[in-house]
Amino acid sequence: MSPVASPTIGTQFGGLTFFAQSHPGELCGSNGLPLTPNSITIFGQAQFLKTISHPYLCSYLDIIRGKHDEVISISEYLPQLVNSRPLSLDEVISIASQTLQALNYLNELGIVHRSLCPENIVLTDRGHIQLFNYGLYYMTNGGMDVSFPIGHPKYLAPEVYLGGRGAKSGSKVDVWSLGMIILELALGKQLWSDLKLAQCMRKVLSLLHIKVSVLERLAREHGCWEDCQEFPAELHDFISKCLSVSPCERPTPRQLLRHPLFQDVSQVDVNKHSKEEMQYQVFPGFQSHRIPVYQNVKHPLLERSLQELYYLWHLAGGDVQAELKKQGLIRTKAPILSIPNLVLLEGTVFGQVRDQTSMLDLRVVPLPLDTLYQRLVHVPLTSYYPLVEIKSEIISKEDGEQLEAASLPLIIRERDTEYQFHRIVLYDRLIKGYPYKKAAILKEAHKDIPPLYRGHIWAALLEVDGDVDGYYVAVDKETPTHTDRQIEVDIPRCHQYDELLSSCEGHRKFRRVLKAWVVSHPQYVYWQGLDSLCAPFLYLNFNNEAQAFACLSAFIPKYLHNFFLKDNTAVIQEYLAKFSHLIAFHDPALENHLVGINFIPELFAIPWFLTMFSHVFPLHKIFHLWDKLLLGDASFPLYIGLAILQQLRDTLLESGFNECILLFSDLPEIDMERCVTDSIELYCSTPRSVTYRQHELQPDASADNEINTELVMSPLPVAELQSELCPRISGADLLELLQKKKSKVVTVDIRAVEEYSRGTVAGSIHIPWSSASVPELSTLQASKGRIIVILGAHALHSAQVSWH
Repeated sequence: MSPVASPTIGTQFGGLTFFAQSHPGELCGSNGLPLTPNSITIFGQAQFLKTISHPYLCSYLDIIRGKHDEVISISEYLPQLVNSRPLSLDEVISIASQTLQALNYLNELGIVHRSLCPENIVLTDRGHIQLFNYGLYYMTNGGMDVSFPIGHPKYLAPEVYLGGRGAKSGSKVDVWSLGMIILELALGKQLWSDLKLAQCMRKVLSLLHIKVSVLERLAREHGCWEDCQEFPAELHDFISKCLSVSPCERPTPRQLLRHPLFQDVSQVDVNKHSKEEMQYQVFPGFQSHRIPVYQNVKHPLLERSLQELYYLWHLAGGDVQAELKKQGLIRTKAPILSIPNLVLLEGTVFGQVRDQTSMLDLRVVPLPLDTLYQRLVHVPLTSYYPLVEIKSEIISKEDGEQLEAASLPLIIRERDTEYQFHRIVLYDRLIKGYPYKKAAILKEAHKDIPPLYRGHIWAALLEVDGDVDGYYVAVDKETPTHTDRQIEVDIPRCHQYDELLSSCEGHRKFRRVLKAWVVSHPQYVYWQGLDSLCAPFLYLNFNNEAQAFACLSAFIPKYLHNFFLKDNTAVIQEYLAKFSHLIAFHDPALENHLVGINFIPELFAIPWFLTMFSHVFPLHKIFHLWDKLLLGDASFPLYIGLAILQQLRDTLLESGFNECILLFSDLPEIDMERCVTDSIELYCSTPRSVTYRQHELQPDASADNEINTELVMSPLPVAELQSELCPRISGADLLELLQKKKSKVVTVDIRAVEEYSRGTVAGSIHIPWSSASVPELSTLQASKGRIIVILGAHALHSAQVSWH
């Protein structure tokens, strides 16, 4: 099938940048830790904006924190402004209605625009409006985290100037701004277009003392009063109400939506209609079955979500900061030019020239999608609509290149635009079919997991479903508990190199999710390390605390069952004993060396397994590690730990006790892809009974499971496990190994002659325990590399022989 032709560019992104206010000197908070930079606070606060979806709002796509407290926001953007062409009165009324609907939606979310002006209202190709840059006031904590005032001076309400910097603005300030904008659009001319900034501010304040209506004053001042009198009575009344000087008399956006001006204007029910559905028409005869009928046939790439387009645009070479540099919004400066003349001991500086580039410049830099279109121009149409129920030989042939890319290293696949496109499109369909497509998601996850949908895929792998939001809301996360103090201490030390988790919003979400888990699991207690365990889930579901909590709640029983009991000694000791047995099974030389220098797993492995390595490795490595961990059972972490030791094997064999302690206090760089590959190979080559644990969450017994109970593993005391150097194997696993065509098993029967003569495993070597000695056992050296199984009547005898 021929590739899709390059479309006319209709959708693009816009970026704008500003600088957060720096803290003076090295100030510390009440907890004794340095204050969080305002740029990080803004970064965390702005994440919520990415969840907002409304037909009349430009979607936020990303927030980037740059150098020197610079913040860059990227959102949907269209270059056509609302005042770019003359508008009819019907169009002006429609714009007023759509703007009020958008403002009302923002107010319901606790957001005030405060920057409403014609430059922040754009027009779509269907004639609808979309508000732009509506999150600046929200993300900067009402302007407290930046050094510049927020809002266009000409369109700001008078009370904003009277309230000063610290006063918080409500929804009615946006109503004033809307009244000014609608008046300009209706008159077809700008107000005070030839006045300077200070003059505009004086003009706004002068409106506080007039005796006539603001509408009349402005119209007469610009010689347009006669034109205003020709307005419909409803429009005249609407503008007058918006421009009420007293905030008490000025209505809210919700109240204005019921104004008679809009009685014939339809309004969008956001709860029923998504932003994407606004692109479709619905015929009256198909109300119950929404059938999308495109008004204009577009390139199928434009059907993808904006989040997908932005992610692929980045992979295709899109660089926001490079685009801003081209427009002069980011400039480099020699460090020597930033040196102040005087620095006091508390950190205050003097004589530092103010950098002009740090001044507010709200120019919007368009980020066109041409690069992405060119990168995917040869992708066939069928790739945009993958089949998940049936297969096609024709489509399979077209996907040949994708199969070739699947053999490349993971880091290359994650940066390959076309490969990620195919994976994203496929996973998007599978996730929408969850839980019915759970098996297909599991199958694809064995190949790889695209970073864009990692949070949703992990939730599917952990079988998270049901009303997770309702359950999370019902959990009491506010009442103080005895664990609050420890949580407060742990959070500022957990993955704080990451800007998202180190933000104030990140700390708040951390606290809520951890408290929810502790409260909803009264049988457990809070152990240090639970915060590290929560970090990957919170990072991937930052704007969905309920899903982060649900994933954590599903992860712990599967991999850390009973690890968080108040007395978890037996659980951890059994786990570490099994880890020692696994080392001895695969690498006896290493295990003998570690035992010889008394470097036991208790000294280094508890943080590994208690946090599933999330305390040891940075987040970007944890993601790749857990991608495979979630596909395995509860024993798989043991193999990951063994794979790590194998990468350090040469160093460990040459080190003594003290050197090993130093080595694990600052763990060397670990090749994570090799670690994952090795752990899978180790897992596949090990009998399941070797890692059997009685404290593991046992799956439900299958009805058709007819294995003889005498052939399966039974629980053992921890002391007995610790006394044994080598692991035990179940009879069922032994029989399975012996039945293989090329069996690697060597069985050594150490029972007495009388017992041996009654019957034994075919091909076994008979070395009676009573006469077993090192010379006799040395004959087994020829079987090096094979699995040696010792058969005995008494466990103690078998354990003693295994030590040799």
